[in-house]
Amino acid sequence: MIKLIVGLGNPGSQYEKTRHNVGFLFLDRLQSNCSGSWANEARFHGLVASCIISGQKVLLLKPQTFMNRSGLSVGALARYYKIDAEEILVVHDELDLPVGACRLKKAGGHAGHNGLRDIISVLSENGFYRLRLGIGRPDSGKKVADYVLSAVPKQDAGSVAEVFDLLGEQIASVVLGEMSLAMGNINKKTN
Repeated sequence: MIKLIVGLGNPGSQYEKTRHNVGFLFLDRLQSNCSGSWANEARFHGLVASCIISGQKVLLLKPQTFMNRSGLSVGALARYYKIDAEEILVVHDELDLPVGACRLKKAGGHAGHNGLRDIISVLSENGFYRLRLGIGRPDSGKKVADYVLSAVPKQDAGSVAEVFDLLGEQIASVVLGEMSLAMGNINKKTN
């Protein structure tokens, strides 16, 4: 079962609608269906909300540490609530998937994603679940940093919204630990 869903992104209005912040954007969408609201929790270095999904209490976390220090926030909250790595779902942007694609997986490396790298380092393990949201790659010769920190273009907004709709339909299965079912539905529908 999933007890903590972490959306990765960077704090600040200048990053709000960027590709790198699709994890934050998804959590905002998920939280809007809950009765609670975001609270700034200094001890967890992030914004925290509580949700009930399929009768289960789930904490939502948006680290406010900037991407490269996401582990500080995730580690603090996980230790405080005694949440094991396999009870954590991290939602993040993925350069290696096209816009409109997403993949749910357990464990693995960081593939160069600095947010994942820091979480793995702080938790001292990589056994958490990841929801990889495709943002595509920049054109040849363009800097990756400039690309991920640029706004999601209007032509991609519809694809991102469709993925969020699909994930909203599947999140109950994820939270309840029905991972094979959720992986099949998510991974198959966003090829």
